[in-house]
Amino acid sequence: MNVLLLRLAGPLQSWGTASRHMTRSTLTTPTKSGVIGLLAAAQGRPRGADLSDLAALRFGVRVDQPGRLLIDYHTVSAASRSAVPSEQRLPTAAGASLRPRDSTKVTRRHYLADAVFVAALEGGDDLAALADALRSPRHPLYLGRRSCPPSRPVFMDLVRSSTLETALAEAEWQAGPAERRRRKDETRVTCPVVLDSDSGGDPVTDVPLPAAAYARRFGERLVRQYSIDLPPTAAEPHDPMDLLE
Repeated sequence: MNVLLLRLAGPLQSWGTASRHMTRSTLTTPTKSGVIGLLAAAQGRPRGADLSDLAALRFGVRVDQPGRLLIDYHTVSAASRSAVPSEQRLPTAAGASLRPRDSTKVTRRHYLADAVFVAALEGGDDLAALADALRSPRHPLYLGRRSCPPSRPVFMDLVRSSTLETALAEAEWQAGPAERRRRKDETRVTCPVVLDSDSGGDPVTDVPLPAAAYARRFGERLVRQYSIDLPPTAAEPHDPMDLLE
């Protein structure tokens, strides 16, 4: 099998599986559905397109820099809908409108700040095409939400004749320069790994199922977790991102 490696790094990321209503939460690792959406955007697939070929790929994530949870406080009002206070009503999902006194809502949106992950996908015959699409994406790429652009190129490597576990164990540590400096005296860094499992594990509801463009549905997959130790390699001196940290 070949394995496609992605570097998911940016100031903010958000990977939700139950992000509805007033609290938009995030998991601590990228979701399979979110990464599949990123690949679909790179290839220029429209909303509602068949993603079964991408969903069939085996998926795993290595946490190189966990980041920290950031909660963004928002208020949403209907003031822009009308200059008349009595007409400033937020719409409901059923097509009705809220009463004016109920038309200001508080939302909290959760993000991972300064996190870095290595995502891996195994299987299929089109990994080379996916790698080409990531190098020259048709649509902008983002890390879970449109407000979360990547800070570095997402494409990392296409590893020939490997497995998901081996590729994640052998890929170089991708933490940012500040994290590398903080851990420069350590001989090994421990990185958690979460990947698809065929033999039991924890359920995660993040596999996209066939659905209309704006009626998304998701199925479950099982994942297992373990940790691997990596050498804390020095930051690349030519990396332009060094200037930002």
